[in-house]
Amino acid sequence: MRLDDEAESQNVEDRRGGSGGSGGRRATIGIGTIVVALAASYFFGIDPRVIIQGASVLQGSQSTQTAQQPAPAPNRPPATDQATVFTRKVLGNIERTWETVFETQLQRQYTPPRLVLFSHATPTACGSGESAMGPFYCPADQKVYLDLAFFDELRQRFGAGGDFAQAYVIAHEVGHHVQKLLGISDKVDAARRRAGEAQANQLSVRLELQADCFAGVWANNAQRANQQLIEPGDIEQGLKTAAAIGDDRLQRQSQGYVVPESFTHGSSEQRVYWLRQGLESGDIRKCDTFAAR
Repeated sequence: MRLDDEAESQNVEDRRGGSGGSGGRRATIGIGTIVVALAASYFFGIDPRVIIQGASVLQGSQSTQTAQQPAPAPNRPPATDQATVFTRKVLGNIERTWETVFETQLQRQYTPPRLVLFSHATPTACGSGESAMGPFYCPADQKVYLDLAFFDELRQRFGAGGDFAQAYVIAHEVGHHVQKLLGISDKVDAARRRAGEAQANQLSVRLELQADCFAGVWANNAQRANQQLIEPGDIEQGLKTAAAIGDDRLQRQSQGYVVPESFTHGSSEQRVYWLRQGLESGDIRKCDTFAAR
């Protein structure tokens, strides 16, 4: 990706080096949850379904406790390391792109989320945010939480590296914010609380696949605005990443067999399909995963 001329987002909160904590409602399951399940199975012999299903239950929790506030960060200038600058520039582009999409496709105003950089653990309005969860979005405070070490994990363990792969991860989590703004995630949470486990998992899959599609919508519209942004090979990186973190592939790698009813994010084929749907259409209305077969 060519980000040289992209303005950095001002909606980044750097808590690295700060203290962790715990709070109230649990976070929406991040893209790294299944990565954690695979690692637990490989190193500790834990059935990954336990982690996947447990995280799915936590996703629907509706506790109203007030979150602990993080300790004030030291008064320091913004970090200038490559990964941090990249993240701020990608987020800035995502913000500007969604402002245009909301205005032109929905005739609405877009309100961007804040992105919190942290290490190891941090308090959120959804409970304690842990690096082991992977990147995640908390609807209660409308913030995306990211430990940049996740990108190393993604590249080293799954071979899903590259700038666009990382941008796709950020765009996926911002996609959950778009769902929050449109009232989609609130409706899904309510439906999950009334559903049995299998049906709740299916709703989670559709929510995650829609976030993949929204990530594709961002990339399509961002490329229209700046033809130099996405370089040859970038799209393939994103599709490879989507395939690498499909539930079926991760379950097959970790336990040798697949349990479709335990899926919470979608199969590799589904994730690739919906990311491509957004990439090719650029139309948020083409991302209705809930109406799809």
